[in-house]
Amino acid sequence: MILIKSAAEIEIMRAAGRVVGQVLEAVSRAVKPGVSTASLDRQAEEMARSLGAVPAFKGYRGYPYALCCSVNEQVVHGFPGPAPLKEGDILSMDFGVVLDGFYGDAATTVAVGQISPQALALLEATEASLTAGIAQCRPGNHLGDVSSAVQKVVEAAGFSVVRQFVGHGIGRGLHEDPQVPNFGQPGRGVRLKAGMVLAIEPMVNAGGYEVRILQDGWTAVTVDGKLSAHFEHTVAVTADGPRILSLP
Repeated sequence: MILIKSAAEIEIMRAAGRVVGQVLEAVSRAVKPGVSTASLDRQAEEMARSLGAVPAFKGYRGYPYALCCSVNEQVVHGFPGPAPLKEGDILSMDFGVVLDGFYGDAATTVAVGQISPQALALLEATEASLTAGIAQCRPGNHLGDVSSAVQKVVEAAGFSVVRQFVGHGIGRGLHEDPQVPNFGQPGRGVRLKAGMVLAIEPMVNAGGYEVRILQDGWTAVTVDGKLSAHFEHTVAVTADGPRILSLP
């Protein structure tokens, strides 16, 4: 069942999303060669709590950290650790909070120092695909319009969209209906209505779209070992068009 949010609930979600955006902005600035993802995880949790929010991922279905940190071929749900980031790496960070009973959720991928032209193209295409998907979040459009817009941008750039993980509705639950695939046909699926709130999150691979899960039970990596990028925003469908709730 898709839950429609009231204007007041969307304002609470905006407050939660603002915290997420501020945290991701801060930890992104801290990313550089020699920094550990464990230190970024600590920074994210401490900052969120200082802003009155609770990290959403820590303990969620057993996930042990506040900040998902996925390096290079890691797609999503990577574990922060003590190993230092290296020049030329890319780092995907996914973060969520709970504030006043509602969730906020967003993700970004950042360069560690100077990165290769292909890695830069991957980041740019993934972020552009998110922008294209968000633009379709208007009442009367279909969910497939969002999915198709993402897929077209990604594939036009020569990359592939991950199938195994998708976006989702969000509100009082971190994962609500509907699922939001990053691939599909325009004009298909649920018709969007004002008050829907969606977490749109393209995960894009430089090579094939196949992924596998490591022995930790969480970290997803590309099967072919090629790079992956991840961008996400929490977006409200409104009568005036899409409203991004997770900007800092």
